[in-house]
Amino acid sequence: MILGLHHTAIATGDIERLADFYITQFGCKLLVADGWSNAEDLDAIVGLRGSAARFMLLDAGNQCIELFEFTSPAPSAGDPDRPVSDPGFTHICFAVRDIDAEFERLSAAGMRFHTPPKRAGDRPFRATYGRDPDGNVVELLEILGDHPFNYEPTCPRWQADKNDQ
Repeated sequence: MILGLHHTAIATGDIERLADFYITQFGCKLLVADGWSNAEDLDAIVGLRGSAARFMLLDAGNQCIELFEFTSPAPSAGDPDRPVSDPGFTHICFAVRDIDAEFERLSAAGMRFHTPPKRAGDRPFRATYGRDPDGNVVELLEILGDHPFNYEPTCPRWQADKNDQ
């Protein structure tokens, strides 16, 4: 039985920098920070020989963002301007209220965007794509009015939040 989406994973060359970006700019919370090396079971899971990595799991509300920094095998350089039309995961999306304020806040913090928030014709949303410090695409999406795509966080509470209640 599929329960739902749990997390999106992003590989990075600087896990501290990327974690700080998502924690500071998007209000994510660190749930787990760990790593591995010399672990044949994890090598089998990730499909790599002799893998070694640090990882962090960040609470992003209704799902998590998992960050990986591999030290083995050595990663290749990423393309900070990778087109969203290339095969693979294209972006992560944050539902927002007041997209203009979020766009201004994140722009002032140094996040670069493809365009200011726009409405696509008469579609019931405004959106923009920006780039995190590694060049991964992050969408800001504001649904306008009552629509099936409208997002209001309801339930998910990650175990680390139990102490906050």
